[in-house]
Amino acid sequence: MRCPKNSQWPCAAELLVPMNGAIVILKVGQSLASNVDTTTLIVVRSPQGGDVTLTCGGSAMEEGKKPSGDGSTIDPANTGGALLGKRYVDESSGLEVLCTKSGQGQLALDGVALVLKTAKPLPSSD
Repeated sequence: MRCPKNSQWPCAAELLVPMNGAIVILKVGQSLASNVDTTTLIVVRSPQGGDVTLTCGGSAMEEGKKPSGDGSTIDPANTGGALLGKRYVDESSGLEVLCTKSGQGQLALDGVALVLKTAKPLPSSD
């Protein structure tokens, strides 16, 4: 789906994320907070494609900078923790997030765990 007039850019409707019954558009620079632990994120790259669900500890992330959970309600299957200052990616959608506050919950997109982005190796100097 493309925006009107044959635009090369996807429409905003392609970047919608349902959160707590509402639809939120993931935008670069947007802050997200967990409602089950202390994790907060910033969207570095928005996903390519349709509706996706970004979760932390098995529960959908909320828009904003203040997490509302303490980690006591996380299902043990959804633990793993997000590390402060690390970037997490989903290669299939192109989503990239930066962790601005660590927590105990595992980050996932549509039920698939996000992976820690590794640093690119520097070129060797001769």
